[in-house]
Amino acid sequence: MPVIGAGAAPREPTLVDLPGQATAQAAARQDGDGPLYVVGDVHGYLDELRAALAAVGIIDAEDHWIAGNARLWFLGDFTDRGPDGVGVIELVMQLSAEAAAAGGYCKALMGNHELLLIGAKRFGDTPVNSGAGTASFQAAWLLNGGQRTDMERLRDHHVQWMARLDAMALADGHLLVHSDATCYLEYGDTIEAVNDAVTVALQESDADVTWDLFRKFTKRFAFRDETTGVDTVRELLGAFGGERIVHGHSPIPYLLGEVGSEDDDSGPDVTGPHIYADGLAIAMDGGVTMAGKLLVTQLPLAE
Repeated sequence: MPVIGAGAAPREPTLVDLPGQATAQAAARQDGDGPLYVVGDVHGYLDELRAALAAVGIIDAEDHWIAGNARLWFLGDFTDRGPDGVGVIELVMQLSAEAAAAGGYCKALMGNHELLLIGAKRFGDTPVNSGAGTASFQAAWLLNGGQRTDMERLRDHHVQWMARLDAMALADGHLLVHSDATCYLEYGDTIEAVNDAVTVALQESDADVTWDLFRKFTKRFAFRDETTGVDTVRELLGAFGGERIVHGHSPIPYLLGEVGSEDDDSGPDVTGPHIYADGLAIAMDGGVTMAGKLLVTQLPLAE
């Protein structure tokens, strides 16, 4: 994993919490699409997720959907590092059913940690060609925060649900992806083509094919460079549509160069999403794994 040195780009301001942000119940309309919310990386922090969803009026005290026709997108990375990744998956699956019954929706994108967990479950210690010698999904999963209690509770229906997740989506002019990377361009020139290609690749149930997906989705910082970042964002928006990219994956303190790795817990307080790349990119990973904040945010942002 790359380490940010002294040459990191100057910090851009992070958006603070919006005092006027409405709850999902208050913002819901009687007809048409309801308000749109996105959730950053969760990484097994189920209690923090429940609190964040309740704070914006999406769930009640018993974790049931109360947001009517609201629309909710998770940007991926449900497991690893935190204590209850399977609990997070089960909550998202439950809310997907309840939201659909209420006239809204709850959907989720594929993150690199979903690919890692799928690989660890399916292939275990099977050697894969990592490009840097022999590796295995099991070893990589444990190295990247895999929780043995999650593996013990993981069932086939969890794996099947993860393997069918889309890689990207477009909602209200926002291109939603997990990774701040260009890997999506390698799988197609439309959102539908990319999603189909990723699904088909996982259906092959081949360790090397899955590893290649995981490796590409793990790349980061494609939009951060002062000289090339904006053009890279524009390339993805030109290919797939949308006016802004919204992504998770790179924790905001790490993206800003304020900590040296994803596992550093000394980062500053995160109060909201980070807008950068000339306003064309929104980072949503608040760094919950490094004592940051699990972000649930309504789009469009009220700037």
